[in-house]
Amino acid sequence: MIPTNTNRHTSEIIILAGGLGTRLQSAVPDLPKCMAPVNNKPFLYYLIEYFAQQEVLNFIFSLGYKHEVIIDYLNLLKSQNTFFTFKFSIEEEPLGTGGAIKKACTLTNNGNVFVTNGDTLFKANTLILKNFHYIKNADCSLTLKPMNDFNRYGVTELNNDDSIKSFAEKKYYQQGLINGGLYMLNVARFLSEPLPEKFSFETDYLEKFYNTRKIFGLVQDEYFIDIGIPEDYARAQKELETVA
Repeated sequence: MIPTNTNRHTSEIIILAGGLGTRLQSAVPDLPKCMAPVNNKPFLYYLIEYFAQQEVLNFIFSLGYKHEVIIDYLNLLKSQNTFFTFKFSIEEEPLGTGGAIKKACTLTNNGNVFVTNGDTLFKANTLILKNFHYIKNADCSLTLKPMNDFNRYGVTELNNDDSIKSFAEKKYYQQGLINGGLYMLNVARFLSEPLPEKFSFETDYLEKFYNTRKIFGLVQDEYFIDIGIPEDYARAQKELETVA
């Protein structure tokens, strides 16, 4: 359950919720992925609930497709939980994950910001990630999830100092570390990069710069679900619970 009173935390998080969700449209037509109902609540509810429990209460929502639906829901949620801060970064046209983050970063108040995907819930510990990011003086810190027997994700390999050794392509792996889609990003350094308005965060930033920037990976073996395909969306109905 989302708490109804708590002390405001200074951490901010960007939630990327602007995608079309084409792979999920057979199960959830006419809705942004983050608004797909899970036990009568939008999937976005579970993201907000988790990060509120982690004392991250300042949210920047990167929106595009049917953003009015998301904003209406969030305004209703905020009227019931006034300790939240919600900001909206709206794409007039798709900017890619990188362009969306770049645009949303202009709304941050902090030097470093968490970033996550609106269709993925990775219950990594944000305080551990934050401390790791600061200790490493990182440009970007990734959370990595150990996984077995998968072909839907690429794998990330680490050097002994936790810097990124390589990103490997999607194929079958018996085991490996996948990118859990939860980051901490140094805002000023990211905005200073020579990046276009539209680009992929994964391909054009992480895979391009991991050898020349301070990009590190933190392994956290915690609950992970990505509802981007109907099979995992169905699994979410069983695994995620809420109190009405």
